[in-house]
Amino acid sequence: MNISMILDMAAEAFGDRVAVVCGDQRYTYAELRACALRAAARIKASGAAYVALLDTASPAAPVAIYAAAYAAVPYVPLNYRLTAPELNELAERITPALLITTPEYGKLLTPRDDLQLIMRDEFLSLPDADGDTPQPSEDPRDIAVQLFTSGTTGKPKAAILRHENLMSYIVGTVEFGSADESDAIVVTVPPYHIAGISAVLSSTYACRRMVLLANFEPGAWLAAMRSEQVSNAFLVPTMLSRIVDHLQASGEAPELPALRALAYGGGKMPLSTIAKAMELFPGVDFTNAYGLTETSSTIAVLGPDDHRAAAASSDPLVQRRLASVGKPAAVELQIRDDDGKLLGPEEAGLVFVRGPQVSGEYLSLGSQLDADGWFPTKDRGYLDAEGYLFLDGRADDVIVRGGENISPGEIEDVLLSHAAVADVACVAIPDEQWGEAVAAAIVLHPGGSASETELQDLVRTALRSSRVPQRIVFKDALPYNETGKVLRRVIRQELAALAGAAS
Repeated sequence: MNISMILDMAAEAFGDRVAVVCGDQRYTYAELRACALRAAARIKASGAAYVALLDTASPAAPVAIYAAAYAAVPYVPLNYRLTAPELNELAERITPALLITTPEYGKLLTPRDDLQLIMRDEFLSLPDADGDTPQPSEDPRDIAVQLFTSGTTGKPKAAILRHENLMSYIVGTVEFGSADESDAIVVTVPPYHIAGISAVLSSTYACRRMVLLANFEPGAWLAAMRSEQVSNAFLVPTMLSRIVDHLQASGEAPELPALRALAYGGGKMPLSTIAKAMELFPGVDFTNAYGLTETSSTIAVLGPDDHRAAAASSDPLVQRRLASVGKPAAVELQIRDDDGKLLGPEEAGLVFVRGPQVSGEYLSLGSQLDADGWFPTKDRGYLDAEGYLFLDGRADDVIVRGGENISPGEIEDVLLSHAAVADVACVAIPDEQWGEAVAAAIVLHPGGSASETELQDLVRTALRSSRVPQRIVFKDALPYNETGKVLRRVIRQELAALAGAAS
């Protein structure tokens, strides 16, 4: 199956239903399909091997996704937040390509013969092409999407998602035409992120209206939710935190009468944030969705019933599930130690997943699946006795103190239990005696107060002394990327700079 089939089905069954809203622009599903077919003809005529997008959220994103599928070439959205040298390095890796962009972003690219630029407005208003309509490939193993990783530790890798991976995810998690005509979802994640792509595919398959916001701002998000009568939303944790803070600071009434379901994911959600959000929106179904680029998006879900049960329970083991990412969804999941041994409940190790939606493949590097089809996510975590998955962070984030592996997550959870602590990230710092030691960057709530000694004693009481942060720095805010992941690399660099300045 080809992902273009998703749009074909929606256009044929609900052609008059509004598919995309972006400012004053509106496309029905029939119009979206017609636009994608015209764009596919343009792609075919260009001779391009890739279709790239360098743009914020706009109708060009869903059109390009499906146009690339109709034209049987991979779709490659690029991160518009990268520098000009970084963008040009990525562009060189996908030529010959047709790249959709805007004058603002297009000027960042060095002209080259094998990179054809087409401006967004032209791309969305192409005339009907002469000749036959492009026919999508029927090979499910063809590459549908190529996404570059963030490249925080080296050259970005090109993750590959084939049509069969994406179709397996969509068909396995969404019911076709399940949305009512009044249903709508606000899409705030950037188009170059797997969550942005899966939002387009899943919303199309459900035949739900997509409201695209180019940039996230709490007030604008709330305004769009009300003006478009939005029923569904997906946010990364930092976005939800900003909405909660905005409502508390402004005194604005948290009235979103149409909102029924709010999903979040992409980073660790502080318990205080989700608890406050559930108070502000008591009638809303909250879902935590955990996934990766290499797995075609979501692989575990903490559903609405789980949220309510955890919030209402007096059992600590049930209460803590609010900090989990739920149970595996449509995939198999295992926890293994560093030697590959399968671990039991409450034993922390490396997270492995297996299933048809799991690609686990990179261009040039090939498949990263083991002989039995299992993919190493590079995340650390554990399962409780009921199968709920708790994440401890990335394997690369582990602090190795005197040969002992220490998860930043367990220390962060203890520090966040302090009433004055709003946000925290623990990282490794060099230590002459132990090799590495724990450091903590902490953000306090406005008006909150906590001393370094007080917080160290809190960790010492709850955990072993080896977990006590040797150094604590207080910050106004932690560095996050646009999808809600804390940038521990930046924190380590800042701590190293402070240590150098002090010496």
